[in-house]
Amino acid sequence: MSKCKGYAAPAAKAPLGPWEFQRREPREHDVVIDIKYCGICHSDIHQTRDEWSEYQEEAIFPMVPGHEIGGVVAAVGSKVTKYKVGDKVGVGCFVDSCRTCPECKQGLEQYCTVGTIWTYNARDKEGAPTYGGYSEKIIVDENYVLRMPENLPLDACAPLLCAGITLYSPLKHWGAGPGKKVAIVGLGGLGHMGVKLAHALGAEVTVLSHSLKKQADGKRLGADHFYATSDPETFTKLAGQFDLIINTVSALVDWKQYLDLLGIDGTMVVVGLPEKDIPIAAFSLTARRRSLAGSQIGGIRETQEMLDFCSKHKIACDIEVVPIQKVNEAYERVLKSDVRYRFVIDMASMK
Repeated sequence: MSKCKGYAAPAAKAPLGPWEFQRREPREHDVVIDIKYCGICHSDIHQTRDEWSEYQEEAIFPMVPGHEIGGVVAAVGSKVTKYKVGDKVGVGCFVDSCRTCPECKQGLEQYCTVGTIWTYNARDKEGAPTYGGYSEKIIVDENYVLRMPENLPLDACAPLLCAGITLYSPLKHWGAGPGKKVAIVGLGGLGHMGVKLAHALGAEVTVLSHSLKKQADGKRLGADHFYATSDPETFTKLAGQFDLIINTVSALVDWKQYLDLLGIDGTMVVVGLPEKDIPIAAFSLTARRRSLAGSQIGGIRETQEMLDFCSKHKIACDIEVVPIQKVNEAYERVLKSDVRYRFVIDMASMK
């Protein structure tokens, strides 16, 4: 075991602060990563405040959050073949899975039926708690490490490991591309990546945001159209227009209104996670053979595909870099939507 410095929530809803803990010794297939940057995801806030207890096992405190990790390889185990010291790498939302279930064999480790081992607030195969990227280093099996784009800034690529793959996976799965009309609901940390990726895939992209205050940003990011959902005329004008809607917001909104914007065989995919269940009227689905679906990040193969796609198209996140000492302030700003569009912690500030 080796000592590691990080920032942790000591209990649910408590402010994060400095905490020293133990990382395991590297095994033969492990990669030791010096963490340079870690993105702040809204789910970090939900987890540290234990707001998902209805849907998951009991939260583990102290909790070191962070699953948008960008770093550099510091050491490798004796049997590692994929990486070498000095490589620019990343770690996303999970660090292991069973590797033998049908889902894992398909490269869908995020849906592992035995149990995905999340990067933090989980237990590894030995039963030890996992600790995330708000820390100096992390040790991960090489099969769950990702190669980061060499031609893009590491800080702006760190959030691709959650925000990027969360949008890329459904866009690819539901066939976003030339000739398809795609709407992105919400222009935040997730939504801004949806716009960039859908545009690069060749789709006609519309942003549906509460107001028009981010319209200029939406167009800069690649949106063809921008509408305010606070205007009732929006839902009348756009009825039946879209092939695919990606709903990124966690606020409680009327999903029926958005389903009615789908054309025949259209799909709305939910990637934002509201705290409470939202009722659905069956007629909204049956009237035009519409579908309501969900999507959760992506597997290792698809996440690497997304990173390579972003490298090719020079796509990274719009970020604001903060020192670790301002993480609690950053959390409050995320809740107020006061960031464009993703906070990233500079881990050099730990020193």
